[in-house]
Amino acid sequence: MFIIIVHVSVKNSCISDFIDQTNLNAAASLKEAGISFFDVIQRDDDPSKFLIIEVYNDEAANRAHKNTEHYQKWRDSVADMMAESRYSEKYHEVFPPLEFWQKPTERA
Repeated sequence: MFIIIVHVSVKNSCISDFIDQTNLNAAASLKEAGISFFDVIQRDDDPSKFLIIEVYNDEAANRAHKNTEHYQKWRDSVADMMAESRYSEKYHEVFPPLEFWQKPTERA
């Protein structure tokens, strides 16, 4: 699995709009064949901070995601909402086993 954690800091005045746009992107992303999880979480003690946790089958699925219309629309629509540049970290699964990370239709 190819896992990306995106750290996002949003301007306080844009939090609601960011959530709306990000929810649209996340919902569309989950329909992509190569994505198992696409979670968006917000920090309790600082609501302007978000993590987007994206779990792909592989790097090719991540590249395909970045070419989708919904991702490009999200990227452009939230650009001016950022309090600072977003950044990402890349990970791979350790536990639970690989079967957990796959979509139910992909599990053996």
